[in-house]
Amino acid sequence: MTEGARFTAEEERGLRAAVAAGEAPDCPRCAVRLTQRPLGGGSFGLGYRRQREWLLCPSCRRSAIFDVRRGTRL
Repeated sequence: MTEGARFTAEEERGLRAAVAAGEAPDCPRCAVRLTQRPLGGGSFGLGYRRQREWLLCPSCRRSAIFDVRRGTRL
């Protein structure tokens, strides 16, 4: 990816807020509907399990991954 091919922190906050509100988010750069992919992780044996969301733009190819429970970027 070229430099500048990431969402800004403000754009990522908006994406997390949209997902938390149950909305299907659009790319803040090109207004295309983002593809949402759930990501598993962690281990049941270790006592933790993460629920993460991966948002991908099929047009500009930017993406964001965040922890759904905490609403934080990974």
